Amino acid sequence: MSTATTKKTTSVRVDPAVLYISVTLSALFVAWGVFFTDNLTTVAETTLGRIIDNFGWLFVLTSSGFVVLATVLAFSRFGSVRLGRDGERPEFSTASWVAMMFSAGMGIGLMFYGASEPIMHMSSPPPGSAKAGSEDAARLALEYSYFHWAIHPWAMYAVAGLALSYFGFRKSGNGLISSAFRPLLGDRVDGPLGKSIDILAIFATLFGSAVSLGLGALQVNRGLKEVWGVPDSTALAVSIIAVLTVLFVLSALSGVHRGIQWLSNGNMMLAAVLLLFVFVVGPTVFILESQTEALGGYLASLPKMSFTTGAFGGGEWLSGWTVFYWAWWISWTPFVGTFIARISRGRTIREFIVGVIVAPSLVSVVWFAILGGTALNQEMNGGHLAAAVAKGEEAGLFATLRNLPWFPVTSVLVIVLVGLFFVSGADAASVVLGMLSCRGSMTPGRLVVVLWGALTGLVAAVLLLAGGLEAVKQVAIIAAFPFLFVMIGLCVSLVKALRAEPITASPAKRQAERQADREAEREGVADAAGEPGPDDGVRPAEVMADSQPTG
Repeated sequence: MSTATTKKTTSVRVDPAVLYISVTLSALFVAWGVFFTDNLTTVAETTLGRIIDNFGWLFVLTSSGFVVLATVLAFSRFGSVRLGRDGERPEFSTASWVAMMFSAGMGIGLMFYGASEPIMHMSSPPPGSAKAGSEDAARLALEYSYFHWAIHPWAMYAVAGLALSYFGFRKSGNGLISSAFRPLLGDRVDGPLGKSIDILAIFATLFGSAVSLGLGALQVNRGLKEVWGVPDSTALAVSIIAVLTVLFVLSALSGVHRGIQWLSNGNMMLAAVLLLFVFVVGPTVFILESQTEALGGYLASLPKMSFTTGAFGGGEWLSGWTVFYWAWWISWTPFVGTFIARISRGRTIREFIVGVIVAPSLVSVVWFAILGGTALNQEMNGGHLAAAVAKGEEAGLFATLRNLPWFPVTSVLVIVLVGLFFVSGADAASVVLGMLSCRGSMTPGRLVVVLWGALTGLVAAVLLLAGGLEAVKQVAIIAAFPFLFVMIGLCVSLVKALRAEPITASPAKRQAERQADREAEREGVADAAGEPGPDDGVRPAEVMADSQPTG
């Protein structure tokens, strides 16, 4: 194909209004951070304070509402509705489906907070809950880590992914966030109102991804210091972002995707090796005991934890942890929701919700049980991890590994893991940003993808320059706030559409469909048809970019 033809094809796919407006505003933000850093910091702090003071309760209430909605839909009469045509079988086998969800949900955040968050909760538990440094505080530390990383975030992803999958595959939508609003807005989704929704989705994804990149740069920075004595600094963190962003841009321009696929698939294996190593050489019995006790406490306290707003004390702690996390997850819903929707064609709503919430939540529980449990055990036995984490949250994992054998090897493994998560995560998120700015196309132009990758790296660098980790957290909440209302509208639109859904299948017919699903699983229909499985080197960006929906 000639260059002229390629340009013409790309220009047809691009939505000029969405792309140019969102890129211009993003570029203005970068310029603001570069030339007026102090002003950006002041404005961010002021805006964040107003959002937390006036709307922190809304983040808490809506996050729990997503859990309730997902549960109700899973076990209602709508649970048997297929995300596709009636009688359509799942596109991927259950094993492949779960493996790819794990790939989407596993990222820099777990590496950054896996050991440090429980230590910080133990040192500074929610006000009035337990004495700092006590065994009760250690138990609560794991419970709150589960709370922040398990059911609630994945319920947000499930609701967003369900809406996109339902409207995309059953209602033949175009893959845009705005298309899911057609039951509410009608043809107005094709005009300025729909484009505004997609622009908000772009900003939520852009700044949510920038948070992860900022965390990754800080952790690589710390790893270089721990292993080779390289002094950590904001300038070095920004340089790390620049180098890794250049690597991503070069890989996208060269089209060398097979190597990135292999690296992304290897990421999962390396993470499993790290967990297994810590589990075996660490306090194995304590890990198993603490996980069992903390999991029971988490499930028992879940209703109370879910609706705590800090009205009677503890508001500052809540805004620094729970509200930040809910905002961060909401900012990631366009990316993760789009990916999960893409791989879930043919599932029933019940299968989708149970699978999306339960499987990744168990992964998060195991992750924090092993890394967080090991860190807590070391702290309770005089390991002084709290002092190390107090100097920087990125030090938590390295401080934990230092007390175990083979520290030079495991610390290098962590640096490699974080770097690979950085590159593959930026690549996948940039594809989603490209889709949102290219009319929902599953194959956005390569230059558009590269543009968004570069902007994501620039935003992450600007946030670190503007105030380090705190600035990263502040802007994440600010960017997620308007998209919170998009999520609420998405839920209303989904429920409205489902209420009009004819549920005509008899119990016998539904039983026959379930039997057909089981037979398809046993015969390996999905994998035999050439669909990628967990060993095929699949990464989120490749799944979305190389596949076209046919609904």
